[in-house]
Amino acid sequence: MKDDLRNRFIAIVGDAHAATADNDIAPHLREWRARWTGAAAAVLKPGTTSEVAAILKLASETGTPIVPQGGNTGLVGGQIPDASGEAIIVSTNRLNRIRAIDVDGDTMTVEAGVVLQTIQEAADAHDRLFPLSLAAQGSAQIGGNLSTNAGGTGALAYGVARDLCLGLEVALPTGEVLDDLNRLKKNNTGYDLRDLFIGAEGTLGIITAAVLKLHPKPSGRAAAFLAVPSPDAALTFFRQARSRCGPSLTTFELMARMGIDFTVRHMHGARDPLDQAYPWYVLVELSSGRSEADARAELDHLVETGFGEGTLADGVVAESEAQRQSLWHLREAMSESQIPEGGSIKHDISVPVSAIPAFLDEAGKAVAAIVPDARPCPFGHMGDGNLHYNISQPVGWEKADFLATTDKITPAVHAIVRAHHGSISAEHGIGQMKRDELAEVKSPVALDLMRRIKTAFDPAGIMNPGKVL
Repeated sequence: MKDDLRNRFIAIVGDAHAATADNDIAPHLREWRARWTGAAAAVLKPGTTSEVAAILKLASETGTPIVPQGGNTGLVGGQIPDASGEAIIVSTNRLNRIRAIDVDGDTMTVEAGVVLQTIQEAADAHDRLFPLSLAAQGSAQIGGNLSTNAGGTGALAYGVARDLCLGLEVALPTGEVLDDLNRLKKNNTGYDLRDLFIGAEGTLGIITAAVLKLHPKPSGRAAAFLAVPSPDAALTFFRQARSRCGPSLTTFELMARMGIDFTVRHMHGARDPLDQAYPWYVLVELSSGRSEADARAELDHLVETGFGEGTLADGVVAESEAQRQSLWHLREAMSESQIPEGGSIKHDISVPVSAIPAFLDEAGKAVAAIVPDARPCPFGHMGDGNLHYNISQPVGWEKADFLATTDKITPAVHAIVRAHHGSISAEHGIGQMKRDELAEVKSPVALDLMRRIKTAFDPAGIMNPGKVL
């Protein structure tokens, strides 16, 4: 990029809020797993929506690629520019104000750069709950969460990011601003434009603010870490839990023994809460609007029923908040604990809940046929059908040799997902990682409509090029 054009972009935000030196740009060019690395002409950090709009207007006029970036916690390369060095990264770090909290209406209006954990804490301070919860919530920003339609552990009871947003403010490639910060639960006034931008991964515009949906804060929670002999048994217990507990069931996570071994081996403070090893586990949490004692009594009854009907093999119920957090640590550290084990081939998939046992059986056989000693480490949100089907390298293998089998393993796993009418991207998005595979899972009509929408909103093709489509 020529200096005069770069200077025009910098002038919009001011020298103090632009980065052009290699050392300053470097943290924005690499995703945390080091799978994608790019280059950029500058990183701009606008502080207002009007500055974002001005950047996009200039970019459309000059054909400059724009890559929106929040907390850089994405897992499919959607926030990383290509290697040309022509792109401008627009960071939302300075769009970090909580604009309003409406306790009566159960809404919070926030800017795109507010960190997810900050939103959770602000809701808690007003005796409310914002239930979107992710392992990266200490650095992930809400704009990125909405742009990827993030899911997380609360989706079973509260839905995904799309379900937790009422309205948006979006800077468009034309330089216009869509002000649709709707705070109403009922508003049938034509097309819901909000839904075009949630999950679009910055390819249609940049979300600059959002109205989020809050929920009453539970008066009590109770959690249990329970051993089950098989995924079939886990599914049976899930059916029991859903039937007996209804909306009180807020979490139902499935974990294989391999993941527990990795977590206990590598993560500080993690320990196996059971004396004996079992092949599968579920982490179950109930929430009560009445009291902690009520949640605990309901959970005790559920667990007793599970043992009585033979679906549970062992288990422990948290006796304190510290113990509850300890049980959650086993689940939340599971992804990070795989890093010391070497190469990991990861899949973010979803299938109908009833198909989870069959998927796990079929995927395990398919992986074993390709790499017999590979170590599948599936875990995730069984209650909503979303599993992270990760596979660690065999003991003794070189990391590069194992990762070279991705082109065989991933198509095999995804073929099984499609056979069960599932999704190859449950909550992480498409980005550049799954862009080419999208054509295999979307119908020609759907892809054509997506391209037509992209052209209508972004005729200059500047918004996050090379991502999604």
